[in-house]
Parts: sequence; structure tokens; C-alpha cells
Amino acid sequence: MTLAAEQKPGTTRTLIEGVRRTVLRGGLRVVTEHVPGVRSAAIGVFVGVGSRDESPALNGASHFLEHLLFKGTDTRSAMDISSALDSVGGEFNAYTAREYTCYHARVLDEDLPMAVDVLGDMTTSSLIAPEDVEAEREVILDEIAMHDDDPDDVVHNLFAAQAWHGTPLARPIAGTTESIQALTRSQINRYYRSRYVAPAMTVAVAGNVDHAAVVRLVKKAFSRRDFLADVDARPLPPRLAARPRATKPGDVRTGRAFEQVSQVLGMRGMTRSDQRRYALGVLNAAFGGGSSSRLFQEVREHRGLAYSVYSFATSYSDAGMVGVSVGSLPSKSTEVLEVIRGELARVVDSGLTQEELDRGRGQMRGGLVLSLEDTGSRMTRLGEVELFQERLLSLDEVLARLDGITLDEVNELAAELFSRPETLAIVGPNGS
Repeated sequence: MTLAAEQKPGTTRTLIEGVRRTVLRGGLRVVTEHVPGVRSAAIGVFVGVGSRDESPALNGASHFLEHLLFKGTDTRSAMDISSALDSVGGEFNAYTAREYTCYHARVLDEDLPMAVDVLGDMTTSSLIAPEDVEAEREVILDEIAMHDDDPDDVVHNLFAAQAWHGTPLARPIAGTTESIQALTRSQINRYYRSRYVAPAMTVAVAGNVDHAAVVRLVKKAFSRRDFLADVDARPLPPRLAARPRATKPGDVRTGRAFEQVSQVLGMRGMTRSDQRRYALGVLNAAFGGGSSSRLFQEVREHRGLAYSVYSFATSYSDAGMVGVSVGSLPSKSTEVLEVIRGELARVVDSGLTQEELDRGRGQMRGGLVLSLEDTGSRMTRLGEVELFQERLLSLDEVLARLDGITLDEVNELAAELFSRPETLAIVGPNGS
């Protein structure tokens, strides 16, 4: 399969059955998936820039910009943008991640031309007006304060700050109060103009759509301000790395006036493109991904130590973490951490059982198939593959890979990952 970066502008390729990609002049790529039997269409504009691409002085700029792109262009006001989607019952939103930003909508198939035009206008022609910068600054400061009142957000930000210390991954996606107060309209506008360029962007559409028709809509909507003028530009290649970057082990604690103690215990994991990612998904599901998982059964059902406990596997293009998150009463925090460490050690020493493997595999299979019943999930998959993978796998290929995972593979992976040096973050009364 040809990478978009290797595809000549003006050409179209079939990636798998029902999925086609066209590279437009200027390097903008359009990927569509025809989904039979639906009357909706989901569109996402994926921009390959996120919080990890910011300098310390620009921390929070990607998220700030996400807010500002809803505030108006030279042809649409903020009210025009909102009412266009509301008037047809569409779903419309955006989010900023550490490695990309996505603007997305889901509408009836007949309303897709309007959704494409609105998103094209927003992402290429936003005004970034000074008065909007000041208004949204206050909104974002309020959002940061809201996250600071959420124990789960606080402990995971603390965990990231320790695990990725000294790298952009350590900084919070929304920025800090200090960085948001310091950002100027000029800085944000320069960031917008330099980062929101055609080679860094993918338009992904899934639903009752025709590829050629979508390409025509995108060409028209994204031609504002000569956005597609550079004929020779090619799409940026996916972010790939052979090995995950190192993490920083150790404990970090902070005191907050919360009722519970929140703890995150983790180890270095795997990158997004690691071929063992499906085995990791099965391991995570079996160990702590649901109410039948070993972790949930031991911590909550058998011992009653916590209401919420789960394992996680977080992956980036060149980094990854695996671990466990738990919240408990202060009187139980020490014991619950001991039990979690004991369960991790037991998996390292003895592995999972075949029954646990089959249950984890079934959870992965079912979750995947059910998610792809939704056009929004299919659209997201298209966009993320363009950003982070060398090729798009069909559903049958993914299911075959899941079915081929053996108990030995999963247990070898568990022994490798869960025996690595620990990073621990704790948030609670008096630092707990």
C-alpha cells in the first residue's frame, strides 16, 4: 500500500475495499469509506499538530486554537457556524490531543456538503480576532480550573509530568494558568498559519458517501486563501518510531483537598505502530479492562478496596505507558497499592490463564466490531491511521490478528512490560 507521502498529487488509490484516498494539490489528503445501509456521514479534519509540538512558551496553543476556530471567519460568524449544524440536527465538536487536533461533524448524508464547507472555512480562514482571544482565554482558564477539581485529571497530569519529565509530553494539553495568561494573539495566529497547512491535514469521511463527490466538495471548501496553491507539496508521512522513548521512574505526590486518594502506577509501554499492539490490547482487557478482569475482581469484588480500578495502555508515535489507575479512601490507599503490585507481579511470574486470554480477546473483538457500526468511529479510524500507521487494515485482518494471538505471546509481553521500573503518582489529602 502506498503511503500518502509517496502518492502523487491529483491521484487516487484504493486502500481496502470501500476505502479510497485522493491527494490534492498542496498535499491535502482526502480519505473516504463508503458504509452501506446508513443515511449519515461523519467528517473529520485531522491536523497533525498537538500539545507535544509546542515550545514551553506556547504550551496550550493547540488547544487555545481549537477554541478560536469556532469563533468566526470572514464569511461566517460564530453564530453562523453553530447554527449551520444545529439547524440540521448535526453533531459538531473538536478535541485536542498530544499529537493531533480534530474537528468533526456527523450529519445526514444530504447535509454533508454544508458540513464540509463549514469545516473547510473554519480550518483555513479563521480570523483569530483579538476580542475572541481574550474571551476564550477566560473560558480556557475556567476549563483548567475545572480539570484541577477532578482527581482523575490531576493524578494523570501529575503522572505524565513525572513519566515524560523534560519532554513536551509532560506538559498538560490545555496548558497551565500561567502559559494561557501569557499567550498573545500574535503568537497564536503565527502558530495557526505555520501549522495548519495542507500537507499536515487529512480530511476523513465515512458513511453514505461517494468518494469523487467528497473530493469535489473538499477542493471547493479548502481552496480559500490559496490553501491548495502549492502544487509540489506532498502529505507529511505518518509519525513512526522503532522504539519507545525512555520514561522517568520514581514517585511523585501532591496534597489536594479531595475525599479520595487517586493513584496511577505505570511502566514504559509501546508505540502506536508496534506490531504487538493487538496482544497488548488483549492483555490490558484481560488484566484490568472490565468487571470480569483479574484486577477488578481482586481489588473491588473480593477485597472491597476501591470503587474504580482499571488498567490502561497509552501509546504515542514514539512513546507509551502501561499501568493501573485506582481511587480509594485514604485508609485503604496503602493496601490497594500493595494488592495492585501483587497482581502485577503475579502476572509477570505466572501469566494469564487461557480463560482470561479468551475473555480479553472476546472483549477486544466485540468492542471493535460494535464501534465500527458507527460512522464517527470509522471516520476516526481513517484519520488516525493516516497520522500514525503505515497501512489501513480491514476489519477481517484485525480480527484475524486478534484470533492469532497466543497465550505465550501475551504472557511474554506481560512479563516484559510489567517488570519494568515503576512511575507512581499519588494525589490526595496531605499528599497521602
